[in-house]
Amino acid sequence: MSAGAVVDAPPVAPPRTRRVRLLHGEVSAPLAWTLRAASMAVPLAAWTALSASGAVDPDFLPSPAAVWEAGAGMAASGELWSDLGASLGRIGLGFVLAVLVSVPLGFTMGALPAAQALLEPVIGLLRYLPASAFIPLLIIWLGIGEASKVALLVLGVVFFNTLMTADAVRRVPRRLLEVSATLGARPARVAARVVFPYALPGMIDAMRVNAAAAWNFVVVAELIAATSGLGYRITRAQRFLQTDKIFAILVVIGLIGLTIDVTLRLLRARVGRWSV
Repeated sequence: MSAGAVVDAPPVAPPRTRRVRLLHGEVSAPLAWTLRAASMAVPLAAWTALSASGAVDPDFLPSPAAVWEAGAGMAASGELWSDLGASLGRIGLGFVLAVLVSVPLGFTMGALPAAQALLEPVIGLLRYLPASAFIPLLIIWLGIGEASKVALLVLGVVFFNTLMTADAVRRVPRRLLEVSATLGARPARVAARVVFPYALPGMIDAMRVNAAAAWNFVVVAELIAATSGLGYRITRAQRFLQTDKIFAILVVIGLIGLTIDVTLRLLRARVGRWSV
């Protein structure tokens, strides 16, 4: 083979097939449901086996049966429902307030470069301040009532949701904006009819992620100063070494979080099925 033949050889295409398959591959519905069931069954089986082995003191790691019995007892006495109602009320109010502030703010930052330049530095700074560090100030400013708990939840969610909403708005393809402008649409109409519908699935994803953070902060607030709520119940159970009650409350929080997550996923799939 001559040197010229080597130089003229066509370039070898990169092996993209496997990478594309990894990023966009799909699993069958039966396999997906099997994996979902395994993701719940395997940790539960490990927990059952560990508690049954006696390797850990039951006071530190109660069995699933003991946790179920403790949860049923709290439900029968009514304390579980009253604490759950108190926590859900705080979550509902605080998260809705955070969304009402962060979505318009994030949308403005994502749509207007001037607003991004003005607001992003200060919000980027504030989001690194731990919300829990504001608890002493919130108690001084607002007392130990409901206002300080809701304010802590708002502080913990609003800055992250603002930046994530702005990112969702900035992902709107430029060609859509150019086509809209070519057709004579005014900026307000482009924002309402093009940018908002396209960014809505991304905004719902941001809310889905930050809903978990909202649960973290409401439990933290109830651990410190509260007379009701799931966090308050965890504190009381800890005083009497009732770890079965603590585990039962954690399971309840996990199930409610999973329900919220699935609900928002379904909402996202419904409103965003045309955007991909």
